[in-house]
Amino acid sequence: MWRLTKITVVAALLVSAVVMQASPRSQPLDEDAALNLLDRTLKRDHVYAHRISLDCVSYITEESTDDYFQFVLREKHDAKCGGAVETSPMIDRYRVYRRSGKIKRWQKTEDNWLPYDPAKTR
Repeated sequence: MWRLTKITVVAALLVSAVVMQASPRSQPLDEDAALNLLDRTLKRDHVYAHRISLDCVSYITEESTDDYFQFVLREKHDAKCGGAVETSPMIDRYRVYRRSGKIKRWQKTEDNWLPYDPAKTR
């Protein structure tokens, strides 16, 4: 009987963990959490590894709505990163959705926001 109870409890915990991961966040992301999520994701996926060091990128919040934060990534031009100091070219734009934590990337060629796909960003 005790063994059956333990198995039932463990199964319930596993199922609840899966359900929690699949459901929307109970607390929406704030701007700092959304930016941290984007930064961690880009670093984890090595999206810009062959293009630019993320140490030479700045993140700027372009737009904030009830649904998402929109960030633009710009090149940093300084003594360390090089480039003309008076410029900071845009690299990419991303939206991080507050409730789901999903990320979308602006596709210039599509003129649309598409789901984040690291293979298509490299």
